[in-house]
Amino acid sequence: MKLVSACLLGIKCKWDGKIKPNRKIIEFAKKEILIPICPEQLGGLPTPRKPCGIFGGKGEDVLDGKAKVLSARDGEEFTKNFIKGAEETLKIAKIFGIKEAILKQGSPSCGFGKTYQLDKKLKNRKIEGNGVTAALLKRYGIEIMTQEDI
Repeated sequence: MKLVSACLLGIKCKWDGKIKPNRKIIEFAKKEILIPICPEQLGGLPTPRKPCGIFGGKGEDVLDGKAKVLSARDGEEFTKNFIKGAEETLKIAKIFGIKEAILKQGSPSCGFGKTYQLDKKLKNRKIEGNGVTAALLKRYGIEIMTQEDI
């Protein structure tokens, strides 16, 4: 049993409200029990929502209070939502005894290995690092994979 970013299964939860199922993950779901999660929705954000990025660091820095999650459109802060979503995702992992997760690479929530960081002009750029949820799950010993690893 593994957690999986719900968007990878084609669930309509991406920031822009569009769906983009990952064929490899859908095929994998036929062999493995996957529990879909969307940390941004679990954190109280709607779909669609403003595109966000991490400002001032990486996911670990957000958890430690050293960075923020802001809208790339207008700088509105969503740090509390991203942390709450990560915490709710961790609760689900603990309830089911989950030891592994497949997360959407690049996301400021789920990104593992790559995430989005905002510069001072609120321009999003992909950097090496983890999103908020990936960082929290990793801290609790949950092995993280991306859709590229399947």
